[in-house]
Amino acid sequence: MKKYTFLVLLIAQVLNAKTGFSQAGKQPNFIIILADDLGYGDLSSYGHPTIRTPNLDKMALEGTRFTQFYVAANVCSPSRAALLTGRLPIRNGVFGTNSANKVFFTNSTSGLPHRETTLAKALKGKGYQTAIVGKWHLGSLPQFLPLNYGFDSYFGIPYSNDMGKEGFMAPRPGSPVTSNNPVLPLYRNEKVLETEPDQNLLTKRFTAEVTDLITKNKNKPFFIYYASPFPHVPLHASPDFAGKSKRGPYGDVVEELDWSVGQVLNKLKELKLDKNTFVVFLSDNGPWLMKSLIDENGGSSGLLYEAKASTYEGGMRVPAIAWMPGTVKNQISSAVATSMDLYPTILGLAGVEIPKDKPLDGNNIKDLLTGKTDKVTDIVYFYDANQLYAIRKGAYKAHFQTNASYSQKPAETHNPPLLYNLEHDPSEKFEIGKKHPEIIAELTAAFKKHVESVVPVEAELDKREAKK
Repeated sequence: MKKYTFLVLLIAQVLNAKTGFSQAGKQPNFIIILADDLGYGDLSSYGHPTIRTPNLDKMALEGTRFTQFYVAANVCSPSRAALLTGRLPIRNGVFGTNSANKVFFTNSTSGLPHRETTLAKALKGKGYQTAIVGKWHLGSLPQFLPLNYGFDSYFGIPYSNDMGKEGFMAPRPGSPVTSNNPVLPLYRNEKVLETEPDQNLLTKRFTAEVTDLITKNKNKPFFIYYASPFPHVPLHASPDFAGKSKRGPYGDVVEELDWSVGQVLNKLKELKLDKNTFVVFLSDNGPWLMKSLIDENGGSSGLLYEAKASTYEGGMRVPAIAWMPGTVKNQISSAVATSMDLYPTILGLAGVEIPKDKPLDGNNIKDLLTGKTDKVTDIVYFYDANQLYAIRKGAYKAHFQTNASYSQKPAETHNPPLLYNLEHDPSEKFEIGKKHPEIIAELTAAFKKHVESVVPVEAELDKREAKK
């Protein structure tokens, strides 16, 4: 028996040494922290001059800060579906076929298809405790709530914080706006705990929930998906942060989110779980430019062009930081990576077999995180709803269609496509297609090859009850 025990421990140590992602004999924990509508230029470590984000800045110094990290969609629901499945929305079904059906609404009759295997479901099969805290937005009917997708617990809201009685057109934070929406529910698992919760306190309540979950599961492997509803409008900050930022209400909200991240990381350090917990912070899409232009309540894309709901860089390139002291390399990485890479990476680190019944659109980036390589992929697909608008390959990005965020005009088609060198010109200011017809040809071929590889599925975002 003693020889057998020794052999088991020896094998575990060898496997852990190979992965470099867990303490001896322990499975690694995972936490994904997802901001809502946070722009590429909204953190001080990404260049914002007046929003103070010391905890995220420290996280970046201790881990890997990505400068070319993309999400799979330019708006909320499809982006979240891709993050949790490792698959483009056009494959997992969370897309619409027109501009009116970009996300799930309160009258949506569908949700994330149950045929999809989420991160939570895959990890749960390996003995992980799984939880979601915050915003879901992948279906609000009972059969589409998180506990049906592998999550053991859920504390949060089913869709965006502007889909209750307080809409996004509130003239100032906290101003009541009468809407035709039902009341905003706050769920505890499958039951509504309260309606129209005080949004000023949501960040503190969600933070307490996450740190409590860490404490509760300190002796078990866990996966926590902390999806903050902020800084999506309407903006809300607690009294400890309201009115404190030089950037105004938007800055208040981001600075409280930064505090929240600090509380999570500090709890991991306090319980000596930091070296065994892989934490990733990112945004679901670019900032809501319309809100920035109207009342300064939206964020900034920094040097990137455009914002949320567009397929320009500002709509889909986001701030992203990976952290695990002693394992994730301290580096600023300019490698191309996407939110869909987290799916195969996390499952690989947990020792979970990747589902083989569906093609993934992400790559395992463990070697990128540990500094063993500086490149995993160089292709990014830029979808708007069910249409592929642009493709990036290497340094170059070709736009086959373009449209401004939340534009009421039809998209403009480009033949030949517009071409930009993103390594030289991340702001997409200087079109260079005439100089490089060979690159246009290469990207056009890659574009066509990808489109031909997509097997049609139903558009779940088109399924809505008719308004009465």
